[in-house]
Amino acid sequence: MHIVITGASRGVGQALADGYAARGDRVTGTSTGGGDGLLQVDVTRQRDIRAMDAALEGQPVDLLICNAGVYLDKGQSLSDGFPPDMWAHQLAVNVTGVFLTVQELLPNLRLSDRPKIAIISSQMASHTRAPGGSYIYRASKAAALNLGRNLATDLAPMGIAVGIYHPGWVQTDMGGSTAEITQDAAATGLIARFDELDPASTGCFRTWDGRDHPY
Repeated sequence: MHIVITGASRGVGQALADGYAARGDRVTGTSTGGGDGLLQVDVTRQRDIRAMDAALEGQPVDLLICNAGVYLDKGQSLSDGFPPDMWAHQLAVNVTGVFLTVQELLPNLRLSDRPKIAIISSQMASHTRAPGGSYIYRASKAAALNLGRNLATDLAPMGIAVGIYHPGWVQTDMGGSTAEITQDAAATGLIARFDELDPASTGCFRTWDGRDHPY
């Protein structure tokens, strides 16, 4: 399999890349800085995404994992936080970047016999979880969930399955050292979920350990 992973330089993205490489799959990873075998791609810049598309021209992509994301508003105050430029950048990475990546790599996905797209969202996207705070992150992940559900509908006639996933509360820079699971545990669970994804389950919103999550 050929797997493309955005945001593969650290955290869950890096663990996913390592997991797929260990089982013999071909991995193309991206990061904003590039280096260490990763393509330099800022998902907020269409020219970067188009450069990635050019680098992969004519190559089938069996699984696209849209993992690149940021959580900039952690700890922001409702009274004086959440500035407009933070909204703009976080939505550009977590939502627009997902769409542009899918759009550019659609020809590569259509070259695969069993193409799949996995979008990393969060349980914080669910309308059933509203403890307050983290307004931009929650809104962006809810938008990514909605985006994935609609892509699943539009891409079904092309045979492309789309899944949306909560990776767990993971011990990363974003999740913090007190989080519940390691990034390796998250990656192992997610790889199993991505293997299960097929046209019958397209549009699913699932957790890393296989539970269906309420929208």
